[in-house]
Amino acid sequence: MNQPETSAQLPPLRILLVTTGLRMGGAEQQVAALAKEFIARGHRVALISLTPDCEVPMPQDVERLMLDLRKTPLSTAKALWVARRFATEWQADIVHSHMFHANVFARALSRISSLPPLLCAAHSFSEGGRLRMLCYRLTDRWCALTTQVSEASRAEMIRARAVSPSRVRVMYNGIDTERFRPDLSLRNQTRARLGIDPGTRLILTIGRLAAEKAQVSLIDAFHRMDRSVPTRLFIAGDGPERMAIQVRIAEYGLGDAVTLLGTRNDIPALLNAADLFVLSSRLEGMPLVIGEALACGRPVVATSAPGVKELMGDIGTVVPIGDTEALALAMTQSLAAETRVHGLDEVRRQRIAAHFGITAAADRWLSLYREFCETAPARARSTSPCTGA
Repeated sequence: MNQPETSAQLPPLRILLVTTGLRMGGAEQQVAALAKEFIARGHRVALISLTPDCEVPMPQDVERLMLDLRKTPLSTAKALWVARRFATEWQADIVHSHMFHANVFARALSRISSLPPLLCAAHSFSEGGRLRMLCYRLTDRWCALTTQVSEASRAEMIRARAVSPSRVRVMYNGIDTERFRPDLSLRNQTRARLGIDPGTRLILTIGRLAAEKAQVSLIDAFHRMDRSVPTRLFIAGDGPERMAIQVRIAEYGLGDAVTLLGTRNDIPALLNAADLFVLSSRLEGMPLVIGEALACGRPVVATSAPGVKELMGDIGTVVPIGDTEALALAMTQSLAAETRVHGLDEVRRQRIAAHFGITAAADRWLSLYREFCETAPARARSTSPCTGA
């Protein structure tokens, strides 16, 4: 395991991040959080995004190339040429790509330019179907290492023969525990803004409205749970399943109890306002939103999707995937228990701060960067921050 970077004498690195995009997703927010942490430590950071959208706040000091890559050979060739020029001029010490399309793009870029070591971070359990796994396998040697966000996700990539066991490591994502923290004043303000009175319990889920997130099943469970005490369900996020969710809400006559919030940029406020966070997913890599909820002191009920148990440990309640009755019962019991047991918010927060904080994650990444760039062949630059030469 990589040791944390602790020496202030180590020279700064030039880190080039490559990402599929910067929409409001867990992987995208992780890229932004790492960039912020690296810059705060005195490192230089540049970013290549394959798409021009930018919903995630990115530090101003990050030098950016925002491409508009389309899924055509001509667009891909143009994007690779522009990225090659940017990377050549910027002269990174390490390249760190995130998510499938960016990983494949960065691997192709390494074939047409003299890149430093390339680390490819996968962020989901399967990273797609068989064609994507084949693509990973055929280009595996074009990068120095592939990483995954949980042991379950690493095992799945190996099972799918996307990568050999010796060339994939688990690197846990990090959570900004300064941004995600209990805040009573923020809780009260947000509940008032949302129209939630003190006697109403608020259940929250956050995530893309997609089949693998199973929010329709969450509506089924919410319909079945004990709501003798006034209870509301708020769903933050957007995506292709929005219409199916709206139909299910209408079928149950839950229009006054369930609210679709759409895409939000006030996640810490929503988490503080909630009485319970629920994740109903069938597939995950490492669901950071659970860690964010725990860092805010919120109780969590989640399905046993990949990565959930690693993140939660014994804090929170895990139910079988697709078991609507179990999910309904767990939500009911969790809300009831929260009124009887006090002091658990700090226990939840401490687990995340100790094991999954962004500071620890940045330490692990910087140690991994130095491990690879110190053993890389000498490059054209006259000095090497990796060695201090």
